[in-house]
Amino acid sequence: MDTSQGFPSQPDPSPRPDIGAAHASGLSKEERQWGMFAHLSALAGGLLSSMFGGWGVFLGPLVIWLIKKDEMPFVNDQGKEALNFNITVAAIFFVLFVLTLFTLGIGVILTGPIAIVVGLAWLAFTIIASMRANEGQAYRYPFAIRLIK
Repeated sequence: MDTSQGFPSQPDPSPRPDIGAAHASGLSKEERQWGMFAHLSALAGGLLSSMFGGWGVFLGPLVIWLIKKDEMPFVNDQGKEALNFNITVAAIFFVLFVLTLFTLGIGVILTGPIAIVVGLAWLAFTIIASMRANEGQAYRYPFAIRLIK
């Protein structure tokens, strides 16, 4: 092979996986996609319900988990994980909101920056989880109250 310019002169003879073949994780493409949707549905729910307090962050994972939990074990696991994480985040935001009200708005000096950090962490962890689920890896959020087991 001539690699003087960094490119092989012959095509790579390694076998290519079939489009319909199972992923290295052993999960089907459909199962990995539904696992990813369980996480991404929280983003969609949060965006769609943001003007109503963001309560929709756990509705998407809840619906996907309820529909697919019996037929796809990976989606059952990732749906519960996404649901638990988003319930935890919603509870944190509710507590911050109550603290702000309890202090007649003065507490926003403290609760505002905390809410921003929690919101950015929620966004980052949700994106990471969806990417990992699409790769067929079970993702565990670093902080989540495991209410649904």
